[in-house]
Amino acid sequence: MNAKKIPVLSAVALAVTMAMSAGSAHAQDKPSYHHNGAMQEAKENSFWWPNRLNLEPLRQHSPESNPMGEDFDYAEAFSQVDLEQLKKDIETLMTTEQDWWPADWGHYGPFFIRMAWHGVGTYRVQDGRGGGSGGQQRFEPLNSWPDNVSLDKARRLLWPIKQKYGRSISWGDLMTLTGNVALESMGFKTLGFAGGRVDAWEPDIVYWGPESEWLGDKRYKGDRELENPLAAVQMGLIYVNPEGPNGNPDPLLAAKDIRDTFARMAMNDEETVALIAGGHTFGKAHGAHSPEECLEAEPAAAPVEQQGLGWKNNCGKGNAEDTITSGLEGAWSAAPTQWTMQYLNNLFNFEWEQTRSPAGAIQWIPKDGQASNLVPDAHVEGKRSAPIMFTTDLSLKFDPEYRKIAKRFQENPEEFEQAFARAWFKLTHRDLGPKAVYLGDDAPQQDFLWQDPIPEIDYTLIDDNDVAELKARILDSGLTVSELVRTAWAAASSFRATDLRGGANGARIALEPQLNWEANNPEELKRVLATLKDVRADFNDDLSGDKQVSLADTIVLAGAAAIEKAAADGGYEVSVPFVPGRNDTTQELTDVHSFSFLEPTADAFRNYYSDESRLNPAQMMVDKANTLDLTVPEMTVLIGGLRALDANYKGLDHGVFTDQPGTLSNDFFVNLLSMDTEWSKSENDESIFVGRDRNTGEQKYTATTVDLIFGSNSELRAVAEVYALDDSKEKFVNDFVQAWTKVMQLDRFDLNKS
Repeated sequence: MNAKKIPVLSAVALAVTMAMSAGSAHAQDKPSYHHNGAMQEAKENSFWWPNRLNLEPLRQHSPESNPMGEDFDYAEAFSQVDLEQLKKDIETLMTTEQDWWPADWGHYGPFFIRMAWHGVGTYRVQDGRGGGSGGQQRFEPLNSWPDNVSLDKARRLLWPIKQKYGRSISWGDLMTLTGNVALESMGFKTLGFAGGRVDAWEPDIVYWGPESEWLGDKRYKGDRELENPLAAVQMGLIYVNPEGPNGNPDPLLAAKDIRDTFARMAMNDEETVALIAGGHTFGKAHGAHSPEECLEAEPAAAPVEQQGLGWKNNCGKGNAEDTITSGLEGAWSAAPTQWTMQYLNNLFNFEWEQTRSPAGAIQWIPKDGQASNLVPDAHVEGKRSAPIMFTTDLSLKFDPEYRKIAKRFQENPEEFEQAFARAWFKLTHRDLGPKAVYLGDDAPQQDFLWQDPIPEIDYTLIDDNDVAELKARILDSGLTVSELVRTAWAAASSFRATDLRGGANGARIALEPQLNWEANNPEELKRVLATLKDVRADFNDDLSGDKQVSLADTIVLAGAAAIEKAAADGGYEVSVPFVPGRNDTTQELTDVHSFSFLEPTADAFRNYYSDESRLNPAQMMVDKANTLDLTVPEMTVLIGGLRALDANYKGLDHGVFTDQPGTLSNDFFVNLLSMDTEWSKSENDESIFVGRDRNTGEQKYTATTVDLIFGSNSELRAVAEVYALDDSKEKFVNDFVQAWTKVMQLDRFDLNKS
């Protein structure tokens, strides 16, 4: 099984900014020409029309970019790895110093922890994008972020391991596993490791912020209200500015940033304190000289002879005691390559005064010269220094809530160790998805609420004859085609391919918070679910033996039955694929707060759009299609089919360009592209358009932007024209069924195997 992101989306969490130039991530692919002896690059269409709808998010991670080939099965390759030997090899590497990049205190462990943390730490809950899957740290912009200075060297140190184990361990898995091994090698016991991060082969198209320069922070409004879906405080940072907000060394203001940012990265206060205190138990910060004076360009801008390495350091040795990363300088403890309680003890046992690193960055040391010889230098024998703290470290001491937790951890070392182990596992696995996609036997057996657990099936699944009988009962229930389609879509389309959350499996649409999401039209949804529950209960009572059907399977099957009927009404006999195997979860196994981030503010497939949407309707349509791992044709055929099926939010007429709503036909495309209709904005609502007969002026239809975009955008119109052809009626039905089935099965990780 390609155990992380379903095909096309690959292994990585994605995001999209439609305000960015279309195809900017593929600038290297633009054709170039010679004119008068000079190389000239072709201008992208976004140069001329910057507001043009960007469809590139639906075309990224093409199989043509993947050197492994379509038949490569990462799960099978991973199963061949001797994980214990791999970990031993990584551990040996930890203390095998390389002259070109010496290890602090002779141990690369802290360096590798930073590499792993910065790989996974880009995850954000708002849209599920970011994270360690795909090994995106290898690509721009992440490999050149200011917060990732010199992590290019960490990956080069790992290259011999990657080369040895080849395709059987992805970069995403290797970097994350290496972080675990680093902790273990320094005396900390982790909860384990799960593989499944399939590598990507190009950068994700991600909205990392509105700024046009590194470390800009034009992402706030009001009382430091951070723009959604962003989590980091500045462009090019993983989390927060360690010197304080915009360099303001105020621990309480820094605590506000920390709490907001870590919450947006799925961490509560206890997990946040555990991660900061646990992470800063190891290693040091590097700011031996001024970055501005010493460091050359980042990897993306470095000259070709540097072979992908950046930040060449022209001061002193260029490494070892002259290393520059954050610009802060020093270690938090006297034993930076061991798991100890020194970080918390130092934090509370000393009073701290402000100072500056050799690079000029604001940091803190114990007052009155205390502990000035506590920390041995990482490279210079006999040299010793005082421990340091960042402004953000002091937040754990001065913020009242953080202080309570940090003091409890200090007084209860075992509790601290357990909390850090849980938080580290969550940090490194949060974006990987549910346990169903985990690879290997090294992961903990216990379930965590953040994994969105679904109980295992302990009954016999229904067979084909049962399926046929249940479909007949559903269609006889009095529920309409449109109601059944809307309900199945609402359940399945909650899926996010960015972090593999949501979907029909678990039947969480019948639980809070999904049951009352506005986009789901709660009044109708509750009525439909009540009827389907009754049908299911009666059906289960009639089954023999221990056969059962879950509500989750019933909902999906109801949508399939409705589509088959709608197609038959249009003259086409189709069979919508259905495989039982979904189970129902419980309210107790559902994190209401966490699932609230999945609530759609727009869903073009239902013609739903709210004022809370961060992008315009057409852009939100592409964003939604992207999270459903759809291609441009799949998005197009689903929009057209769902309009014909009258599946709009609350049954709105917008885009229902047919005289037979509820029948599966290509009428949406035929009538949209017909020159018999003339469109204009509604006099009563600028977001609505009115289509009138070009000859009589009689109103025929109403539409929204996401309806008309398929006639106005040249790329979408080209696809829409295919489905409007006289000889494409059957193709339309078949393509719709195929795309519909894909969405229904996005969360069936047991079926999505290569």
